[in-house]
Amino acid sequence: MIDVTHQINAVRRRVGSRVIEAGEGHVVTLSQTYDSTVEDLWDACTNPERIPRWFLPVTGDLRVGGKYQLQGNANGTVESCDPPRGFTATWEFDGNVSWIELRLIPAEDGGTRFELDHIAPDDDEKWAQFGPGAVGVGWDMALIGLTLHLSTGEAVNPQEFMAWAGGEEGRRFVVLSSEGWYAASVSDGEAEGVARARADRTTAAYTGADAGADAESD
Repeated sequence: MIDVTHQINAVRRRVGSRVIEAGEGHVVTLSQTYDSTVEDLWDACTNPERIPRWFLPVTGDLRVGGKYQLQGNANGTVESCDPPRGFTATWEFDGNVSWIELRLIPAEDGGTRFELDHIAPDDDEKWAQFGPGAVGVGWDMALIGLTLHLSTGEAVNPQEFMAWAGGEEGRRFVVLSSEGWYAASVSDGEAEGVARARADRTTAAYTGADAGADAESD
């Protein structure tokens, strides 16, 4: 479906912090440059008829103050919108509230850089257990869909994608993504043992592998 190594290397992953209304927040940032105009990438990320071609079906009112629902996933409220440069929204899932911030930036050598922040409050339970991979691996998987859609102009077949994700190459992608978030966490100053235990839990959660005694390291 996709060259796993190339896609992993095409994405830049960063972990940081930010002061938010609720206090201190953890920030997970992914960025990838596409051979696409800002306007086309904006349409791919905001057009409710196009979003399902690479991500998930979405319903609701995709305007400032409007509420959205991703099928089988998060819902939230659009908080700001600056077409075609970016938007911010809440990300509400499984009883937790976090925030996403999308920026589309013309690249110096052509194309457009997609840059996404996912911001979680400091006391987020999933962060304590899984670290940045809690959301980072999922967004890495989403960018596979965006990459395929933008490169072909076609919709990604959900059944084919799920079959790929559950196969050997899909599992290899998850492992490499989780390792990428481990490295980003350590670069941000997290203790290696804590970051390793969280990354192992993330990999296990996505692949069904047994994290074993790694949980004791945290």
